[in-house]
Amino acid sequence: MDWLWLLAAVLVLVGIAGTILPMLPGIPLVFVGLFIAAWLDGFAKVSVLTIIIIGLIALLALIVEFVASFITVKKAGASKYALWGAAIGGLIGFFTGPFGLIIGTAVGAAIGELLAEKETSQATAVGIAAGLGFIVALVAKVVLLLIMLAIFAYAYYL
Repeated sequence: MDWLWLLAAVLVLVGIAGTILPMLPGIPLVFVGLFIAAWLDGFAKVSVLTIIIIGLIALLALIVEFVASFITVKKAGASKYALWGAAIGGLIGFFTGPFGLIIGTAVGAAIGELLAEKETSQATAVGIAAGLGFIVALVAKVVLLLIMLAIFAYAYYL
């Protein structure tokens, strides 16, 4: 059983890192870790209802992650090339650190828009929107992650 507690803690810690790093499914890993911890205690301290609430917040975080970036880029009138460019740029930017993610997403979207033969001003607007969408999604995910952890901690320790 001790290794299961360790597994739960590792999942939560990796999930926290994954909330910032897009290559890891952060929010789902945190949820699974919290679920395992509650289950190991027989849901005595953290009830099934509390886990369901945390699960709904995790689902909301996943929805926000996809919708925030998509909406900001689409409102800027992005083409499909810009959406692909943002994804590829974010992937490349991942290897250069947190700011690389934002810059990579923005530059990738702008390059994609230029490949779609759009005006430079349009490509710039789409690139900025992609970067802002990434930041909005990241902030929302972090806030929802902190809410999940706070609810769990409150239920477990009080």
